[in-house]
Amino acid sequence: MESPQRRPDAQPVPDTADTPAGPAGPAVELLVHGVGGTTPQEMLDDPCPVRITGDGTAAVYRRSDDVDAETRPGGHRDAPVPEAYVWSNLTSGNSSRALWLLLLPFMVVNLAHWMRPSARGHRRTVRLYGLLVRLCGLTLTVLFVAAACEVALDLVAWQCAGTRACTARHSWLGFLSPAEGGWWSTPGRRLVLAALVPSALTALLWYLSHRTWNAYESQQPPSADAGRHEDTGGGALARPGFWYGRRLVARLRAAHTAAGLLTVAAALVVPAAHADRRPGGPVVLDVLGWLLQAALAVAAGVVVGAVCRRGRSEKRLDRRIDRHLVRQLPLASVVLLVLAAVYAGWSRPGWRSAGRLQADVVFAALTLLQGLLVVVLAVVAHLLYRTHRPASRTAGDATTAAPAPAVALRGLGGPVVAMLACALGGVMTGGVAQRVSDWLDGTGHFLPGPPVLLTWQASVIPPLLLVLLVLGGRLAGRTLRRARAERAAVAREHPGEAPDAQRTRQIARVRALATLTDDAPLVAGAVAAVTLLLGVAAVVGALLTDRTPARAAADAPALVAGAAETVQALGSWLTGLGFLAFVTSGRRAYKHASARRTIGILWDVGTFWPRAAHPFAPPCYAERVVPDLTWRVTTWTRATGGRLVLSGHSQGSVLVAAAAWQLPPSVRRRVALLTYGSPLTRLYGRWFPAHFGQEALASLHRDIVCWRNLYRPTDPIGGPVRLPEEGGPAVDRAPLKDPLVYDRTARHPLPEPILGHGDYQADPAFAEERRQLLDRLAAEVPAPRHGTGQPAEPDGSRPPGTVQRLDAGPQGSAGRSSG
Repeated sequence: MESPQRRPDAQPVPDTADTPAGPAGPAVELLVHGVGGTTPQEMLDDPCPVRITGDGTAAVYRRSDDVDAETRPGGHRDAPVPEAYVWSNLTSGNSSRALWLLLLPFMVVNLAHWMRPSARGHRRTVRLYGLLVRLCGLTLTVLFVAAACEVALDLVAWQCAGTRACTARHSWLGFLSPAEGGWWSTPGRRLVLAALVPSALTALLWYLSHRTWNAYESQQPPSADAGRHEDTGGGALARPGFWYGRRLVARLRAAHTAAGLLTVAAALVVPAAHADRRPGGPVVLDVLGWLLQAALAVAAGVVVGAVCRRGRSEKRLDRRIDRHLVRQLPLASVVLLVLAAVYAGWSRPGWRSAGRLQADVVFAALTLLQGLLVVVLAVVAHLLYRTHRPASRTAGDATTAAPAPAVALRGLGGPVVAMLACALGGVMTGGVAQRVSDWLDGTGHFLPGPPVLLTWQASVIPPLLLVLLVLGGRLAGRTLRRARAERAAVAREHPGEAPDAQRTRQIARVRALATLTDDAPLVAGAVAAVTLLLGVAAVVGALLTDRTPARAAADAPALVAGAAETVQALGSWLTGLGFLAFVTSGRRAYKHASARRTIGILWDVGTFWPRAAHPFAPPCYAERVVPDLTWRVTTWTRATGGRLVLSGHSQGSVLVAAAAWQLPPSVRRRVALLTYGSPLTRLYGRWFPAHFGQEALASLHRDIVCWRNLYRPTDPIGGPVRLPEEGGPAVDRAPLKDPLVYDRTARHPLPEPILGHGDYQADPAFAEERRQLLDRLAAEVPAPRHGTGQPAEPDGSRPPGTVQRLDAGPQGSAGRSSG
């Protein structure tokens, strides 16, 4: 999306502190869009919006006629001044972000960190939960680098370059062939040269994590109010340091970078040390090999210790950095890698490459460790879920609300998602190794191929897909039954209108499809359970037979042997196709902006949360968005004394809620929330109960003067918030009609569309609810103060009685877009 630019000749907006603005001051509606993003032109219905603050990544826009709206308080008597905060470039901007597809497993395991059940007074158990997820993330980093070592060191440098038939097939490897007798032809030097590939991968991951931190997560929340509203009962999202996790990210980035480099160093040292232990081997090199392995073990222990250290510090704005650890740990790993390269590249007469490198044990250990971590994580999550007891309501309690939705998978959402992250990492890494092996070997069968375990893991994919097909059939049948049941409900909602069977079926079908979102826990839980069982079976089969499934079942009955050969062949092709799909998606996203936006939708949902479990996950855009919104709301309300409606659609509703939690109490009195198509309870409340559960949202409802939520039964994402009334209007309005008109009428001669998740502003209820919110704010907040006596800005830099300049920005001017 091309952002509208500032007009260079625009004049500064005059000071409005002494301008009469009516009994309740000026009013602004700050619009925040949802997933997939949009343009300021679409949000404001203006072909030439003006960027009043922000940059090309995220900015606030107004209509060209509204830039100086504060100087004309009577110009918007019927509606507030609309502002649009556009953040879509944070997730679907330039082409380089297509590479983030490769970081998908890291993103998924990071989500597991935030899915823990709610808990009070169980700090040690909560910390243990976070520790287990961080260790799962560390195993994923090691798995990715180990897979790169398997491809580059084992398949290419060890197996193919050491086989005459393979080097003849791939002439570009000729200089590594022992038949040529070149300097690089010895096994150790071939491994050292190939080690550049996994080392470069580790460096790339470090670079992306460091670069995105500067662009996304380095925005500090307003510091003047840090700690003032820490204990308001709003949970973790109200804490001053929640959206500033720099210290943890820096420490994890150093630890994971070191883990990747140490994995490469171990891939060099272990084969060379094994060669030195043969009878008649060099004693000095043998001793050096033992010393290097001991040093690598100590460094690995330091890495694990760094990951196990205390996690995020949220109760305060922690600006410190563990500089010694952040700098010295990666540097020490680089030194060990260089020493390992010198050791492995030393001349060893008589050393020949044969068979595979000892990677089977590594991948088996990683798989078993991941399974063990997920099982223990499930036990911890279950304990947290059982110990949490929400506040009970008495029978005579006047405050009532619809029953809150159950927590997804009874608190096991985090372990399930962690299991899926590990499985996804295994499929991606195994697919790469299998495809490279097939490409190098062709149909010659002169290479041993990848580790047996990877073949077993690929072979379990067809049974997993069969389970998915069964689940899909069950959900399809359930959806059909729901659609039939909805027909009667649609007919009851339109009494007196001529029945239209086709229109009724259409509306009922959309409503039924919208309920599929609520079946996501069933699918995720079933897939995770089957994946865990099949993964255990794959490890057991690989360790017991040390042969591929087809060869292990060669002596079995014909039916069993045929099935084993079929699932092995299908699994190999499916893993390869999966890897090619990732590559193709990334390439298409590189060339087409629409595809980049599609990828952006995925990240909009997955990267809302800070990087707390894996530093190489895609960056958290909310660590830029929430401070932006907090600064904008705080400075505008304090400068003008006016009323502001935070208006959020879809994911934007989650962002405005997070920003509202961060506002000081004095500002909250002038702010109302209007959410629509909101997943706050339907998705976030179910999957992230510790942060968006009923208690946290109820606390936000108490802190905010007024809040209304709109939803439709045809919306697959948004839903009711389901909070008690507590003496005021309920948060949820009754479900909106969709479509607005059932049949053709004189006023609507053409069929009205079924809007589903979009275009909530088209419903007259939207303007009505917004007006009522502003009326309530006018009754709740005091009259605006003029002249002196205005509160200071959050940074304390502005004198009392002044207003924030709407044209604040790099050039210090506002302007009309160039169109």
